[in-house]
Amino acid sequence: MEELVLYIKNNRDKVLGGFFGFLFGILVLRIGFFKTIFLFMTTYIGYIIGSKSYTLNDIKEILFRLFSYKNDSNMY
Repeated sequence: MEELVLYIKNNRDKVLGGFFGFLFGILVLRIGFFKTIFLFMTTYIGYIIGSKSYTLNDIKEILFRLFSYKNDSNMY
């Protein structure tokens, strides 16, 4: 058991990569590829938002910029 713990400590990135690869594979088999990609994307976006110190006004500004209609006459 001590050897396993020592291996995990010394190879943390490999173990995490293997775990996430295994999790990704299970999710693809259970819910499908695109739903799994969507799940990972929304999780990553939540992680980014959670890791920043945003105020309510900052979040409103980001959402407004993200979903606002841009009237670009050079498009066509």
